[in-house]
Amino acid sequence: MRFAKRTESLSAEGAYQVLAKAQALEKTGREIIHLEIGQPDFKTFPNISQAGIQAINDGFTRYTPPPGMPALREIIARSAGSQRGLTFNPEQVVVSPGAKPNLFFPTLAVVEKGDQVIYPNPGFPSYEAMIRVAGGEPVPVPLLEENDFSFDLAEFDKVISEKTRMIILNSPGNPTGGIIPRADLEHIARAAIKYDCWVLSDEIYARIIYDDVKVDSIMGLPGMAERTIIMDGFSKTYAMTGWRLGYGIMPKDLADKVGLLLMHSVGSTAQFTQIAGVEALGGDQEQVEEVVAEYKRRRDLIVAGLNQLPGISCRNPRGAFYVFPNIKELGKSSQEAADWILDQAGVAVLPGSAFGKYGEGYLRLSYANSLGNIQKALERIGEILG
Repeated sequence: MRFAKRTESLSAEGAYQVLAKAQALEKTGREIIHLEIGQPDFKTFPNISQAGIQAINDGFTRYTPPPGMPALREIIARSAGSQRGLTFNPEQVVVSPGAKPNLFFPTLAVVEKGDQVIYPNPGFPSYEAMIRVAGGEPVPVPLLEENDFSFDLAEFDKVISEKTRMIILNSPGNPTGGIIPRADLEHIARAAIKYDCWVLSDEIYARIIYDDVKVDSIMGLPGMAERTIIMDGFSKTYAMTGWRLGYGIMPKDLADKVGLLLMHSVGSTAQFTQIAGVEALGGDQEQVEEVVAEYKRRRDLIVAGLNQLPGISCRNPRGAFYVFPNIKELGKSSQEAADWILDQAGVAVLPGSAFGKYGEGYLRLSYANSLGNIQKALERIGEILG
């Protein structure tokens, strides 16, 4: 059978491949510490879960408008606007089953064959996948460790051109935990305006930040509101990964197009899930602060521990729940190192190369795991390095 060319370059995310291998080892009786999956280990907050359960019991299991229930769109506009110091109209909000549709569908709506799309590398693997599915040409720009994993602006200036249709940003970032400073955002914004291109800003980790750092959204810069798409969701902040609830904020004309793509693909997001989302944003936010404080304790432990290991150095990430240690002195490729650590230490980590060619020489470890398991993982890795 012949398949469409748009599927030829697609491959599985590295995290799921490593998870499958780790689970196979567990079936043999091995104890594996999972630091590979970017999923909160906390349960969904009780008030959110109860709201969803009550909604199902009350029969809220019907279709909704494709771009989302009005009540959810309204509270997203208020909450996301307040968080960023901006004002959004509910008509700019598109609710989706998970955040990924608000990566894919805006890309499908604006990128055509031959258009170039700049994206961060190392970065979330779905960026390159969605560019290729849309028929665009992926143009990776390195994230530099010496810049705390912000863009290599010199390389950015070399590759942006009249062919550039979109720039993808991710701050705080996966896999590095890096945050793009305001000066870099201003540089990128000037280029976006000069070359009249869209910016897709993945802000899914915007509330998981540390050390009183301020994370700016590029949408708030002059001239950017009419060309920026914000992608955000509930999975990371509220531990709602399996609920599948995300959203995009964009100019209304584009939101209308994305709403049509949603209508003709997934139809709509589950009604009871959206009701749970209203509770998430309208309920007690102290729970979020408590979880972020716990992540900070874990970050401090894993960064300090990694920096004590021979051949490994690790910067202190300012957001998300990942560390991206440099392992170049180990004399192994990132894939070899990840396999070795899993096989010999029983710790599942991801090779940096799973996030693009500029991730070679690094590993990604998620600290969305308990302090006890993180300490045990550090000890096991230290033993095989010793």
